[in-house]
Amino acid sequence: MTDAAFPTHRSSALFIVLSGPSGAGKSTLMDRFVREHADFVRCLSVTTRPPRGTEQDGVDYLFVSDAEFESRIEGGELLEHAQVFGKHSYGTPRDFVERKLACGSSVIKDVDVQGAFTIRGTFPAAIHVFVVPPSREEIERRLRCRGTETPAEIKRRLAEADRELKVWDRYDYLIINDEITRAVAELAAIVRAERLRVRR
Repeated sequence: MTDAAFPTHRSSALFIVLSGPSGAGKSTLMDRFVREHADFVRCLSVTTRPPRGTEQDGVDYLFVSDAEFESRIEGGELLEHAQVFGKHSYGTPRDFVERKLACGSSVIKDVDVQGAFTIRGTFPAAIHVFVVPPSREEIERRLRCRGTETPAEIKRRLAEADRELKVWDRYDYLIINDEITRAVAELAAIVRAERLRVRR
């Protein structure tokens, strides 16, 4: 007999980061996955924008002032952050993720490619999943069918999608989201595999 510890799995709590172009269905995938997997929680973003409609602080977002946001940046309290359209800022709070993981809950977050690459440096244990529709044409079709963007905005989003598609192979996993039930099952398979991994 040796004194080596008997094989055992590490904590099952994971931090999953989803990225992909607009129209990939990241939010739909994440919301459906969280509904079906009670051990996961959606990571709330910190934002400087005011609440919209029925949005509530601590439920939909963590609403803060510009000064508070800057203080969090200076204190290293955000895993990543960005200003959107030169107006409001958004960020991923480190303490939210760490508290949930410490309690045994897993965390899932959707973020753009730039934010995901920043998280690689600030939280190396995160698992990165790239989500994409089955074709570039499908990205454009989904954007146009949403009916929420102007032609100029669609053009900008497509150009951004082309840039994001160039780095898909730098992620840990790829999900081709052509059918939501299958995509949810594939994400669940990734989680199962990660929980069986010896080294992360």
